[in-house]
Amino acid sequence: MSIVEELPVHLQGNGAPLTEERTVTELTVTGTIPPELDGRYVRNGANPLSGFSDHPFIGDGMIHGIRLREGRAEWYRNRYVQTPFIANAEVSVTDPMDMTASKANTNIVGHAGQFLALEEAHFPYALNGDLDTIGPTDFDGKLKGAFTAHPKSCPTTGELVGFGYSPLAPHLTYVRVSAAGEVVQAENITVGGPTMMHDFNMTENYVIFMDLPAVFDLEAAMRGETPIRWSDDYPARLGVMPRDGNDASVVWYDINPCYVFHPMNAYEQDDKIILDVARMSHIWRDNDLDFPEPSLYRWTIDTTTGRVGETQVDDLNAEFPKVPAARVGLHHRFGYMMANATLSTYLDPLSCNGGLLKYDCDNGTRSKIDVGTGRIPGEASFAPRADAVDEDDGYLMTFVHDANTDTSEFAIFDAATMSDEPVATVQLPRVPFGFHGNWVPSSIAD
Repeated sequence: MSIVEELPVHLQGNGAPLTEERTVTELTVTGTIPPELDGRYVRNGANPLSGFSDHPFIGDGMIHGIRLREGRAEWYRNRYVQTPFIANAEVSVTDPMDMTASKANTNIVGHAGQFLALEEAHFPYALNGDLDTIGPTDFDGKLKGAFTAHPKSCPTTGELVGFGYSPLAPHLTYVRVSAAGEVVQAENITVGGPTMMHDFNMTENYVIFMDLPAVFDLEAAMRGETPIRWSDDYPARLGVMPRDGNDASVVWYDINPCYVFHPMNAYEQDDKIILDVARMSHIWRDNDLDFPEPSLYRWTIDTTTGRVGETQVDDLNAEFPKVPAARVGLHHRFGYMMANATLSTYLDPLSCNGGLLKYDCDNGTRSKIDVGTGRIPGEASFAPRADAVDEDDGYLMTFVHDANTDTSEFAIFDAATMSDEPVATVQLPRVPFGFHGNWVPSSIAD
């Protein structure tokens, strides 16, 4: 058996971690980078400094970023988030009292002039525009516990709306951060038990919590086993609360058992709340790599009858759903996803045919950017075209890995036409697979 075969699946192929931090300023560009793109595309992922991790979720956070300005790609950088684990790998990641012991490896967003590297069990880590770590932040002492990897930026108020969950009581805390970066509300929310709540939903007036049957098992954690298991006995519910509400104002709605890592978006429509989500039948029922294929579903909460309708929009395997930042919490016509998000990406990348999907949620149609056999894109982020008129008038951007050559590129596609031919590409060193990436305009963080 070769050394490669002995490695866990998530560390093979383009899952293999990097240890070298690079800054590349001489970048080869094909096509034309739209001159209105002034900012950074940044993406986070688990990249174990030691070269080994037992699970794809627990490697050290590494940010990969590219700076665009005036039609140029000024630099590419990759940087470890300087958490305590970089200096001392023996720090306990499972200590529920140490909110700085974060891997900071899941997402990165821009807010109030800073970049925040996020993981869902600890404080955020602040970074500057060169991707250097400033340090953990508790928002001037007002954040008392964990903060989600998936806060929502409100396009109307500029707020960063989020939550934190914990295996210890209180199990759920709702948090609102002002546009200036100050925590203005923190509310403990009562749930049925300690569940893994990876993401949530926001509309113009409400937040919607997803209380689903992925439950903490503290005894398993003490034995060194995966601390979260699927429970057939824990009810699946959606909790609707006004954005300035509290525990007493939450209304809970029963749904079919399932798990959702990532919603696409949510919005209000008369007396209904519409949620589009990447839904799985379950998670981690059989083992800690039990990930059923997700696909796009729509939930319709009828606030008058108290019932939730569930419709499968598409049976195609797809994940990492997104809408344009300007549509978060509002009615969206278009949503974007990554196709074929399975372990085959690691096991047989040369045969994979990756792509980016665009759903017209009003007309029920789907289109695809095909990036080619053996080429795998990551999560795509939308940036509007200058003087955009239509919702999809803009660009999709992501890193693409080519298993045929073991190289990577930063690719910009036309979101309106969904043409397979990129608007522009920037050749890069190999960028390992990661989790979440975002386009952060300089107006938000620079």
